[in-house]
Amino acid sequence: MQSPVNTVVLLGPTAVGKTWLGVRIAHRYGLDVISADSRQVYRGLDLGSGKDLSEYNVDGSPVPYHLIDVTTLASEYNVFNFQQDFYRIHGQNLNRGKVSFVCGGTGMYVDSIVRGYDLIPVPENPALHEELEATPLEKLARRLLELKPDLHNRSDLVLKDRVIKALEIEMFKRSPEGIEIIGEQNRRPKVESMVLGTTIDRNQLHKNIEKRLFERIDEGMIEEVEGLHREFTWERLEKLGLEYRYVSFYLEGKITSRQQMVDELYHAICQFAKRQETWFRGMERKGVNIHWLPAVLDKQERLDAAFEMLDPLLG
Repeated sequence: MQSPVNTVVLLGPTAVGKTWLGVRIAHRYGLDVISADSRQVYRGLDLGSGKDLSEYNVDGSPVPYHLIDVTTLASEYNVFNFQQDFYRIHGQNLNRGKVSFVCGGTGMYVDSIVRGYDLIPVPENPALHEELEATPLEKLARRLLELKPDLHNRSDLVLKDRVIKALEIEMFKRSPEGIEIIGEQNRRPKVESMVLGTTIDRNQLHKNIEKRLFERIDEGMIEEVEGLHREFTWERLEKLGLEYRYVSFYLEGKITSRQQMVDELYHAICQFAKRQETWFRGMERKGVNIHWLPAVLDKQERLDAAFEMLDPLLG
């Protein structure tokens, strides 16, 4: 019997062992790992992003992976790029009768495929933008409502920059290029997903974060950021957030001591993990059914629970 699922997702906050679990799930069912991590796409971001490429191996057998090291910091990779890349890989998997397996903690990336975001890349149109800027807000609002009478959040109609942005999007959708993109979206391969979630006790998670942070510093994370700065500006590195932001602050002298950098970075990562879990709860409120693995420290116990859920579908 053909499985009703063509995509499996494993999500969870940072430092819970997603890579370890994901690699073993992929190995058991003969799947490739599609990484859903907004920083691991960049070449050169290794220790700070936690790529752990040595983990993509089980008992001497390599596990294939995708969307890691696919671009450089010279470009900006975003949720639209991820979604497009995922659909390309997913379509190839469907043609081969293979299930797609997504593993990562960037909530918006995961959500974009599970709930099928309709993302339209609107190119810059300086002439149109200048024309809209010169138009009174009241006239812009009427124009937007003519194009989109079912507009839900009408409070945005009092903010001119939001009205202009919304008009630019709606007008582009009606252009030949926009119509073609929407047509391509309607033809994109269908995603029938089963979402697994993994997390652990908050106190233990914080211990994991602290342990991993010191390990990465010992392995050369500060030197990694120094090397990246030879090619990219501090501003570019700071935009990457967390490890790259705080180590950059330290190297720039904005943070005066190594200990202060470690302390502030540790707290920032803990807050980030909390935001990730908040995002996942938000996905559930929006109708995504997340099958949570036991919130225990033992990874093998969580892995066994994942196998128990997936064997009827993929075994």
